Amino acid sequence: MVRSLKLVKDLFSGDCKGFAVIDMEGHEARAAIAALDGSEFNGSMIRVGPDRPRRGRGGRRR
Repeated sequence: MVRSLKLVKDLFSGDCKGFAVIDMEGHEARAAIAALDGSEFNGSMIRVGPDRPRRGRGGRRR
């Protein structure tokens, strides 16, 4: 079962960046990854995988 879904958007334009973050239960998430990774959606191959830890965002400090 999907617990939450967030479409990631550009801060300035508000346009979707082309990916989403979906929160699911562990065993259901693994099944969804196995079933959907590498499949086609609207003519494009999609990648589905577990969340990766975020590294520093970089950029300059203000």
